[in-house]
Amino acid sequence: MIHISNISKQYGNKILYKNGTFQINPGEKIGLVGPNGAGKSTIFRIIVNEEGPDTGTISKPEKTVVGYFSQNIEEMKGKSALQEVISSAGKISELQQKIAHYEQQLADPNLDEDKMTKILEAYGEAQGDFERLGGYDLESRAQEILTGLGIGPEDYHRPTESFSGGWKMRIALAKILLMNPDVLLMDEPTNHLDLESIIWLEEWIRQFKGSVLMTSHDRDFMNRLVSKIVEVAYQAITVYSGNYDFYEKEKAIRKEQLIAAAKRQEEMLAKEEEFIARFAARASHAAQVQSRVKKLEKIDRIEIPIEEKEIQFDWPTPPRGGDEVVKFENLEKVWETPEGKQKLVFKNASALVKRSDRVAVVGVNGAGKSTLLKIIANHTKATSGFIQIGSSIDIGYFSQNSLDVLNPQNTIVEEIHTHIPTAGLGYIRSLLGAFKFSGEEADKKISILSGGEKSRVVLATILSKPVNLLILDEPTNHLDITSREVLLQAVKNFPGTVLIVSHDRFFLREITTRVFELDKNVLNVYDGTWDYYLEKSERLKANKH
Repeated sequence: MIHISNISKQYGNKILYKNGTFQINPGEKIGLVGPNGAGKSTIFRIIVNEEGPDTGTISKPEKTVVGYFSQNIEEMKGKSALQEVISSAGKISELQQKIAHYEQQLADPNLDEDKMTKILEAYGEAQGDFERLGGYDLESRAQEILTGLGIGPEDYHRPTESFSGGWKMRIALAKILLMNPDVLLMDEPTNHLDLESIIWLEEWIRQFKGSVLMTSHDRDFMNRLVSKIVEVAYQAITVYSGNYDFYEKEKAIRKEQLIAAAKRQEEMLAKEEEFIARFAARASHAAQVQSRVKKLEKIDRIEIPIEEKEIQFDWPTPPRGGDEVVKFENLEKVWETPEGKQKLVFKNASALVKRSDRVAVVGVNGAGKSTLLKIIANHTKATSGFIQIGSSIDIGYFSQNSLDVLNPQNTIVEEIHTHIPTAGLGYIRSLLGAFKFSGEEADKKISILSGGEKSRVVLATILSKPVNLLILDEPTNHLDITSREVLLQAVKNFPGTVLIVSHDRFFLREITTRVFELDKNVLNVYDGTWDYYLEKSERLKANKH
């Protein structure tokens, strides 16, 4: 369907890729992976003609409709959420406007007969096209998509300018899905989505008949959907036939084979160079020497990609706290809305968190997950009920607001030093290396960091202190897969207790020993792993119907 052939692209001295080739076949779902800055988003822009390759070609059938969801969304104002989504329906929207215009003309009592006949013909044709393209169920489809992405009926008619940036991203995503294009390009579609919306989107893409090329930091999401991986790294585009897990294993195998081939080549080159050096001065061997020199000049040297070294870091050992880390009974939280009304978040919430528990706190958007963590971290008070933090418990708390307390004028090293002033520079650089800030990276100013980089700085700060209770509210937001794995290993090795809210199912499956589920203002406790929770909660849902 779309053929990318021998493309090369560079910005100034930075080469993104040379002679890259891959294709997007009808109905194929492909994951686009690679380190930040390798050129993944540039591939998207090249496909939609926002940029051109320096060399090479992009070919696609003339009438192919491509939908592109990027992280740079256009300004939205003047429409409700539902109107904004419907406005993206292209030809259907144009026909809808035409039909409304014809109806307005036909309502004119002074319309002469000849003109009426012409308008009726055009009106009938427009209605036929509108029906054929699914125009009559357009609004219900738009509503279904918005609801799936977490924007319910009560918000359909809210003006788009009243939504925050993260919710506007959901509206932008809904617009692309409603287009129902032949090819869907998606740059991090799971950013800003909660777990329920991710699961809904996953099912939507699974049933989507068109082709998909997407990036995602969500490993489970990729594994469940894609059957091919296109990697952009080390100035090359490489294709792997399988999901993300297959790609990781196959990449390791290919690297081993490449190292072995490079070693064989090195041994062969050493022998040839030794022969040339030994016989270069002998006239009797001149022809042989020249032949071998020419042979060496033609050989393509095998290059082993230089990857980041994994830096191991010994986390500080926290003091042992009490066996009962957090205990709460009959907690209730009520927020007062801007209109002065009372909104119940949860009531009668009771649970005991024990030492070394890894508790996943789950629930739909707005169920009160962050609120419960804030109460435990003493960043807000419960409306009623009892809560007790155990003896000798030191809390490390990560929230989305944590990024705002970083000093934009500091370098990363300076920022960490303000939080652990007694630590030496070597210790700080080793800590930052474990969080993928090596060498000059650690000297970057906070003000120029991305959201993911800021998250890593805050997490490094929290984990550098000897705390024994970690409270993590969406720590995986903005982190790429590699950074998530760094955090995952840190949490696995953490010798204390963890309470976490995250929409990354792979992360939760790897660490969870208990689940606290907030559902319809009630807290349900599941004493088991993430998979145990999924099995039990699905059974409970099935029993309710």
